[in-house]
Amino acid sequence: MAFLSIRNVFKSYFLHGKRIDVLRGVSLDLERGELVSLIGPSGAGKSTFLHVLGTLDAPAAGEVLFEGRSVFSMNDAQIAEFRNRTIGFVFQSHYLLPEFTALENVAMPALIQRGDRAKTYAQARELLERVGLGARVDHRPGELSGGEAQRVALARALVLKPAILLADEPTGNLDPATGEGIHQLLRDVNRDLGITAVVVTHNETLAQSMPRRLRLAGGQVTDA
Repeated sequence: MAFLSIRNVFKSYFLHGKRIDVLRGVSLDLERGELVSLIGPSGAGKSTFLHVLGTLDAPAAGEVLFEGRSVFSMNDAQIAEFRNRTIGFVFQSHYLLPEFTALENVAMPALIQRGDRAKTYAQARELLERVGLGARVDHRPGELSGGEAQRVALARALVLKPAILLADEPTGNLDPATGEGIHQLLRDVNRDLGITAVVVTHNETLAQSMPRRLRLAGGQVTDA
């Protein structure tokens, strides 16, 4: 049994009355602890695929299976609980709350889940140290560089100890050197924490550094 499976997934949108088929019967297995890059042309549906995989959007047809359980057969509350506990997200924009410090931003998901306050802040501080920001815990997003803010976003995605990390163009707004630093962090997190990670990127060079490489084109996902 695969750790995470996508079975015959379809997804379409309607734009100006025209149907656009984005995912056309996608099937894929991911094993626990895999580090995967996903590339493809703009508009191919990479973000849509990631949103379905991360349960942010339901497929029109097909299944997403986590350890053999059909995720979308659950009710909305169960799906939300599954997503919050199992999946961490990093997006191209960091979406940090500007009025809170880096430490508070990282701790926020666990505090919302009513985690122990002292333990949550200790874990958030440890994660910020892991991503090289131990000296910036009390800085607000406006006081951080783009790369530092994205490191905070990565730490925030890890605070609930997810089994799966989904990163959608996490270096798209960064210069090449800073972007490589974020990709290295993703590789380190995958190796050290055993998290299954899928990274969408336009950067072919960075994609090639991942152990497994996928390509989305024509509504299908294939090995790159």
